[in-house]
Amino acid sequence: MRVAITVGPGTGTRYLGWSPVPAQVRVTDAAGAAGPLDVIIRNSGAGAGRVSFSAGAPWQPVDELVLTLPLTGQPVAFLVAGEFGRPSTIDGDAVVEAVGADDALLGATPLMVRVRKDATTLTPLERDRFCAALATFNDRGRGRFRDFRNTHTQAGDPEAHGFAGFLPWHRAFLLDLERELQAIDPSVALPYWRFDRPAPSLFSRDFMGVTTAATGAVEFSSTNLLQFWATDSVPGIVRRPQFNTREAPAGVRTEITTLRLGGPGATYTAFRALEGNPHGTAHLSFTGSISSIPTAAKDPLFFLLHANVDRLWAKWQWLAGRFSPNDARTFSPDQTPRVGHRLGDTMWPWNGITTPPRPPTAPGGTMAPSALVAAPGACRGSST
Repeated sequence: MRVAITVGPGTGTRYLGWSPVPAQVRVTDAAGAAGPLDVIIRNSGAGAGRVSFSAGAPWQPVDELVLTLPLTGQPVAFLVAGEFGRPSTIDGDAVVEAVGADDALLGATPLMVRVRKDATTLTPLERDRFCAALATFNDRGRGRFRDFRNTHTQAGDPEAHGFAGFLPWHRAFLLDLERELQAIDPSVALPYWRFDRPAPSLFSRDFMGVTTAATGAVEFSSTNLLQFWATDSVPGIVRRPQFNTREAPAGVRTEITTLRLGGPGATYTAFRALEGNPHGTAHLSFTGSISSIPTAAKDPLFFLLHANVDRLWAKWQWLAGRFSPNDARTFSPDQTPRVGHRLGDTMWPWNGITTPPRPPTAPGGTMAPSALVAAPGACRGSST
């Protein structure tokens, strides 16, 4: 007897996060079975990554799920999600298996619980794969990373900063880059720099580099492919920390203080003050390209910094239950917002609009595709 396990819609996926996704199991070879087949769906027990299961909605996670399968091959549905706190460290290390009553293996599907992690917790292999994917996408300045560099510029500044769209715009920007990196190496996810804590392993030659020269030039180890980084036809990265990189930057709001920015009513209007501090304070804890909006995205550290900003917003949304677009506390545009910052607006550059007041170009095209979803979320409207 054999069964097949498929995770995700359509043809399925091998990559999960913390959110439940649909899965199904079906009999593919009924030889030797006399009636409906009882199977146990469980983790294989090997590997760092683990998943949980639920027979259906609402999500009620269990370590093992007993399902009865018809011998006709009709699939039986269930839900699966990464077990919180148990992400993968390598691709395919979260193996879901189906066993019979006699514990005989009937089928297995390797998965990866692929999530964004604190950069200081990455294994050397995770770190190196991320750096290699980013370097490959840059391709010594010849690759498509230039579209991302050419998006976060002075012309694009009003699209991304100063108004209510700051957080959702940068969320889409990061997601787009992350999907591009995953097209190079599917095991990669953006790590985040938690800038309210020391991160000495991040500022090392094996990761984001160290600054030793008076010029602010960042140096890398001989095995770190970021040593070949180039933007605007200029090789290298210029970044000089204004703090001891074995400590956290001075003056940066802590996570707890940041999450309190929403005030007693947990309003988006109050929470987005994080654009100034900790976000802006973290940027300005360096000199070099990362300290200025028109050039910040030239530095790969930019994306780790913003991954933490996005994490803080996600955590605030989760803690406050701020997900409904019909609730002004979830997303509150300014009284006189610029186009692109209202709830019903589409976002440049993914909408391709280049007529005023939008910037004159729209680098990169549409959002990079995903095996699970085609867009960041339902709040992406249709107006200009």
